[in-house]
Amino acid sequence: MRFLGNIEAKMDAKGRAFLPAVFRKILQTASEERLVLRKDVFQPCLVLYPESVWNEQMDALRQRLNRWNKQHQQVFRQFVSEVEVLTLDGNGRFLVPKRYLRMADIEQDIKFVGMGDTIEIWSCQQAEKNQMNPEDFGETLEELMVEMKNEE
Repeated sequence: MRFLGNIEAKMDAKGRAFLPAVFRKILQTASEERLVLRKDVFQPCLVLYPESVWNEQMDALRQRLNRWNKQHQQVFRQFVSEVEVLTLDGNGRFLVPKRYLRMADIEQDIKFVGMGDTIEIWSCQQAEKNQMNPEDFGETLEELMVEMKNEE
């Protein structure tokens, strides 16, 4: 699955949003019916995981953590318990619980951002604030690519 691009949208008064058609088509092609929603660990946005991607992430995290380590158990518990399982209705809409809207400071105007195997949901204002300026972006990308080339 490759979710790419960004699409602006509006939520209705009940907190429902239409998943953009281009993203719905990718989910349908992959036979994904359920999505997992969680607040991003680092940024003020929400993340939609197709269920299979969520399960892979959960399994990878579980393998890295020791069940007999208190801190590891707390990290795992917090990661997996702060989620909502969603399904799209017949019109391609889903309901975002109010607590998630508050976590991400989302009101009505939102931006869906394709992040490869996940989809981020941002308030339009936050999305703009969290972009790197073009010069910093270019320099950082150059550093990363040179680093990667040197490791080969």
